[in-house]
Amino acid sequence: MPPLVSPSVADLELVIPALNEESRIEATVSAVCDWAQASRRRVHLIVVDNGSADATTEAVDRALDGHLSAEVVGCRFRGKGAAVRAGIAKSRAPLVGYCDADLATPLSVLDPGLQLLEEGWDVVIGSRLCAGASYVVPQPFLRRSGSWCFRRVARRYVGAISDTQCGFKLFRGPAARAIFSATSMTGFAFDVEVIAHAQSRGLRIVELPVTWSDKDGSTFRPLRDGLSSFRDLAVLRRTLASAA
Repeated sequence: MPPLVSPSVADLELVIPALNEESRIEATVSAVCDWAQASRRRVHLIVVDNGSADATTEAVDRALDGHLSAEVVGCRFRGKGAAVRAGIAKSRAPLVGYCDADLATPLSVLDPGLQLLEEGWDVVIGSRLCAGASYVVPQPFLRRSGSWCFRRVARRYVGAISDTQCGFKLFRGPAARAIFSATSMTGFAFDVEVIAHAQSRGLRIVELPVTWSDKDGSTFRPLRDGLSSFRDLAVLRRTLASAA
């Protein structure tokens, strides 16, 4: 069993945004428990319920069953960006990260990611596109096409970063809290804003190749959320221009 710790003494706090994840959050939380036990790190889990209408919270409680230090917090603003921001704001640990509730990126990447932070990097970005990365189960054609277009536009804000949208990122805790306190996007494009702010602060950023699998049940809707993400990039352009 991994050690139960209070948030104030955790080495790592992991944030998982969740919206109607009753069917799979239990397996995800169990996987975090298993990883924490194997790593022997002092881990605190923060699950952010982003307005679920199902039994997501109850599923989290079943999976924990006293096996991991954790809390479920609510977020009154809808959107993945809002949920991750709420979780980061609750964090206190020296190392902080977030991952998706479907574990499209396996937790095994935590080990090399945390090692990079301990070697002096400030931000570790999981990437499905950098050298060494791979897709086990690729996205459907429509999602791949939309992602390609989004990356082309996002490049003007994040430069050489190959993949802004992979749902796995790690930070030094103080850097994460400073970055997210300065961001405002609530939707799926929030990662671009986070990376742009990290770059503007001169933080050391590195991409980490991941093995990624598309999972059924994503809350992302290509038409609705895709268009919203492009609109958010336009807002970000104006925001960054006014701050320059």
